Amino acid sequence: WDIGSARYLQGLGFKALATTSAGAAFALGYADNEVPLDVMLHHLRDIAKAVDVPVSADFGNCFAHDPKTVGTNVRAAIETGVAGVSIEDNSGDRNKPLYDLAHAVERVKAAVSAVVHSGTGVVLTARAENFLVGKPDLNDAIERIRAYADAGAHCLYIPGIKTREQIAAVVKAVAPKPVNVLVGGPSEFTVQDLAALGVRRI
Repeated sequence: WDIGSARYLQGLGFKALATTSAGAAFALGYADNEVPLDVMLHHLRDIAKAVDVPVSADFGNCFAHDPKTVGTNVRAAIETGVAGVSIEDNSGDRNKPLYDLAHAVERVKAAVSAVVHSGTGVVLTARAENFLVGKPDLNDAIERIRAYADAGAHCLYIPGIKTREQIAAVVKAVAPKPVNVLVGGPSEFTVQDLAALGVRRI
C-alpha cells in the first residue's frame, strides 16, 4: 500500500508483489474506489520504482466503463512500469454490481489489446467479482472467467472462493491458464496445499 510496505515485503523474500486498491486508497486518504486515476497512476509508478521485483497493479475496474477508455487506462498503467494489471467486472452500481457478460468480455478484450500493443509482456489478470458483490454464484463466476480466458486474459481470479471444491473447480475450468487465489485471513490451506490444487498465484 506504500513504498515502505513494498520494500518490507521484498525484504521478506517475496518474488513478486501486488498493490492493493483499498490499501492504497486508505493510505492516500481516500475511500476505496474513490482514488482519482492520476493519483493511482502516480502510486503505481512509485511502488514499481521502489522495488526490484515484479509488481502487479490492482487496477479495479480500470477506472472506466466503456472498453475504449479501459484500453487507454490500461496503457497508462503499463507505462508506470508495473509487470501486471488486473481488470474486474464490478460495475460500481449497487443495483447491478456486475457488468453484463458480453460487455465485461469487451472490456477484457480492450485491456488485452492494450497489453499486446505495449509489447511489454505485462500479465493481465481478469477477475470475476461475484463473491465480493453479494452474488456468490460459482457457476456464473466460472462462466465469466472462462469467457475472460477466451478473450485473452493471462491469469484468472475469483476473489472470495474458499473451499477445496471451489478452488479445484476454478483451476479445472480455465486450465492450463493460471489461477490466483486470495488468502486474506486465517486459512486451512498451506501454500503447498494450494499448489497441489493447481493454484499458481496467491
